[in-house]
Formats: sequence, structure tokens, C-alpha cells
Amino acid sequence: MNLTRIVLTADETLTSTYHDVPLLDFLGCAPYDKLPKWVFRVMDSQLPDRDGVLTQAPYGLRKVEAALLRDGFKRSEVVVAHPRKVEKFIGADTTVVALYEMDPLGLGPVSMMFTNGGQWKNYTSVKFRELVERINAVRERRGLDFKLVVGGPGAWQLEFRREERERLGIDHVVIGEVDHIAGELFREIESGTADETVMVKGWPRVEQIPTIVAPSYKGLVEVMRGCGRGCRFCEPNLRVARFMPLERIEEEIKLNVRAGIDHAWLHSEDIFLYRVEDRKTFYPNVDAVVELFETARKYTGNVNPTHGTVAAALAAPGMIEVISGIVDAGPNHWIGIQVGFETAAPELIGKYMNNKMKPFSPEEWPWVLLNGTYVFNKNYWFPAYTTILGLPGDTDEYEIETARLIITMERELETKLGNRAHFTVTPLAFVPMGLLKDQEFYRIEDMITYGQFLHLYYAWKHLGKEVVRGLPQLLRGNPFLIPFYPLARLGVRAVLRQIEKWGKKRGYEVKPLEPLDLHVDVDEHRWYDQPSFAEAY
Repeated sequence: MNLTRIVLTADETLTSTYHDVPLLDFLGCAPYDKLPKWVFRVMDSQLPDRDGVLTQAPYGLRKVEAALLRDGFKRSEVVVAHPRKVEKFIGADTTVVALYEMDPLGLGPVSMMFTNGGQWKNYTSVKFRELVERINAVRERRGLDFKLVVGGPGAWQLEFRREERERLGIDHVVIGEVDHIAGELFREIESGTADETVMVKGWPRVEQIPTIVAPSYKGLVEVMRGCGRGCRFCEPNLRVARFMPLERIEEEIKLNVRAGIDHAWLHSEDIFLYRVEDRKTFYPNVDAVVELFETARKYTGNVNPTHGTVAAALAAPGMIEVISGIVDAGPNHWIGIQVGFETAAPELIGKYMNNKMKPFSPEEWPWVLLNGTYVFNKNYWFPAYTTILGLPGDTDEYEIETARLIITMERELETKLGNRAHFTVTPLAFVPMGLLKDQEFYRIEDMITYGQFLHLYYAWKHLGKEVVRGLPQLLRGNPFLIPFYPLARLGVRAVLRQIEKWGKKRGYEVKPLEPLDLHVDVDEHRWYDQPSFAEAY
């Protein structure tokens, strides 16, 4: 049984569709020993496969697959396998089994938040270990000598925890973008000349990044790579920004649509920076962003961005309005987007993220968050914000200001927009990455302060409100809502009660907080939307 030369796969938390429930992709970050196993089983729904070959696959795997085929490997030599059936493809001819991983050891910001600073195991780490152990069992049982390789955004965790990597029998860890060197790298691994840790230097140019050759999970299509805003804690933001040409984006969307995927998820670190020209104020290239959405909309009625910045939306509210018209956003069709809130403290924003608020100033950041959310909501966009607990230099004053801003946004937006007011805030644990690698991981049990407790509590309290009010709108038309909705309501209430109970044990009482003296007044400042604003700022 010779089988396939190169086997590509990922752990099964990355091949679950989670019944297409927004943000449920983060369920893999939940603690394995705390979340009942039946909950994960009910929520899990795996991508389709044909005899073990994924017919849709995580986008990162598709890029590696395309790069290998471009670099001389034959179609019959490369397979993207479903993790539950990977053994079918491993045999005497197999030289490399490569895993694409996001959070293999559970050290990511969401996981560190949900697992008490990594003191508990999460589902991503459990499923990763299960997959590696099954692959190693095949290697040992059949006496095979292929190399087990781990790459992807989470590969750094296995370099950080080298003892775990050695225990798991992982031969190589690849850190960085490999589009431009995939063929060369895999041949070095096959020949035994590759380093155990491959630190890829530099980044591929746009022309070196291949077009995918098979359908991607959720119809994901990369429109840019890197960011350019330079947030000190964020690895992608420190990479050189590269913009994919429209014709390549169009080709990948058409490939997915032909495969029956009636959706285009436009992936970037900040969708509003697509082909940005103004690197001083980061004012959006409105024409380019609008053209991007127009291009995607030609092929599918379901077009969504993945990530964006609230400052760009506020700087160009007319752009958001136009895009909403293009994608038919409305009461029955909300556009979800993940956005960095980080903190309400202008001091920390200015210190660690001094381009994030541009074209505004750090001092305006709380006002930007409130009014930018208004712009989103007014045009039927639902921002899912993330904040950071444990940023170096954080104080209780800053944390309480963040909690007060959440309260302010909730009250002000409901006053202005009624049932159209929607957002969530998810606190994440600080993870030392980017230019802050020398800092300490945030461990909530050991490090939480009273201000952080209030930040956490009011974020979850608002989330509970959104589960009741907002979730039915996001899941309209999804039959899974029937069993999931009551479960979600019970779950968020249980978490909130647990946070209160946990706080009391530490001497932290929930106290009412006054909203900040901020108001929605963006409509009085439409001059922000003028192209001349970038020059005048």
C-alpha cells in the first residue's frame, strides 16, 4: 500500500462548520474538561469529503496545496485529507504529513481567556494531540519513515513549548509564509536537509502567492495579506501589506461558486485598507474597496468581510453605506465583521497601536468606537469586538474606563437606533506576540484586578443581552437556531453567574458604573467623509 507522497490536513476543530453559527468557530477554544462533551458533539458539523479527500478545506491548506502543484508536484502526489480519515492516505510512498494549525497547544488569546491562562486543556489542543497521536501510531505500526510537519499561524506555539513538540514526535515546525518556497521546502524536508525549526525569512510577493485550485471553507478568499497599521502586539499587522489583484480574487470566488459555495468571505486584517494609498492617515481608498465588493457581488448574493477597523468606517461612513447597498444589507441580512476594540484607554492605544485609530487621534479613541459602531449599525453591520485583558502598563482606571465605554455604547446606540443597535465585546487574554514577545502571558486566575473583573463582567453582561436580541437576527433562516438558541441563552447566563460567584470569592463585587460623557454625533460631522479630510488632517 504505497498511497500519497504529500498528505496535508488540519485538526478537526478547523474542519467543523459549527452549523454556520456566527462566532461559534471559537468553540474549539473552550475548556475540554469544563464544557460537557455532548455540547461540542451537538455543535460540531464537519466539512464534506469524498473518500476522505476534503471537497472544501481551510484556506491555508489550499494555498500550500496550490503552491506545491505549481512547484512541480503532481496532482496524484498531493492530497488534502479529512483529519478523521487521514490514515487512508499514509503509506510507503508518503514522505511528508503536514498539519496546518491555528492553536495547537491552546496558547492563543481566546483559548488563554477560556482556559484560565492555559491551566486547563481546550478542544483545539485535545483534537490536535489526538490527530498527531493517530498519525504517529500509523507511522509506528507500519514502520514508515515520513516526516511529521506542523505549520500555520499557530506553529509558533510548538517552538515556544519545545518539550511538548518533542513528546509528540513532530519532526519539523515551519514558522512564516511559505507560498514562495513551498516546493523547495518540502523537498528539503524529504531529503533530510531541512532544519527542525524552519523560520521563513521575508514574505512572498503578490505574484508568488498562488491562486487556490480547489474550494475553500466557507468560500474564503484572501484579498490582502499583512496590514501596515503596526500594532505592536499583532503579528499580521507587522507584516508588509500586499494586495491581491481583483482578477485573482474574482478567479477564486468563481471557483468556489462553481463548487456550489454560495458565499464569498473576503479575508484581510482590515478590509478597509484594501489598496490603501494614504499611509499617513490610513484614510480608505474608497473606490478600491467599493470595487472589491462590487466584484464579489457579481457572483454571489452573500458577501462578507472577515476583519475591519472601526476608525476607517467612521472616517468614510458613505463607503459603508454604499457597500451595504451592494451586498443588500438590511433588517433581514446583517453583515458581520470582527473588529479590534482592545481598550478604551487613549494612553494604551497611543503606546501600542498608534495607527489603529487613524485618521483620528488616540485621545478620540472612545468617541471613535461609539460613533463608528453607530455607522456600522445604521447600515446593518454587526461588529464583533475583541478587547485585551492584561496589556502591559494596564491600570484599574483604564479597565474601568473600558467597562464604562461598553455601557455607554449600549445605552447611546439603543437611544439612537433602537432595535438596530448591535455589537458584542469579547475580552481576550494578552499573549506576548509581535514586538511584545518579552512580556508575560496573562493568567486570569493569578493576575485579574478589580478593574479587569468589571471589564470582563460588563462585556459578558452585554453579550447576554445580544444573545437574546441579536442572535435571532444573525441566524434568521438557519434551522439550527431552534435547538441552539435556548442553549445559548442558558449558557451565557450560566457564565455570567459564574463570573459573579468567582468575583465574590476574590472580594470583587459588581457595582453600577456611570456611562462616559460621550454621545453619538457623527451625523453632525459628515466632513469626515470627504476625500479632502485626509489632506487636511
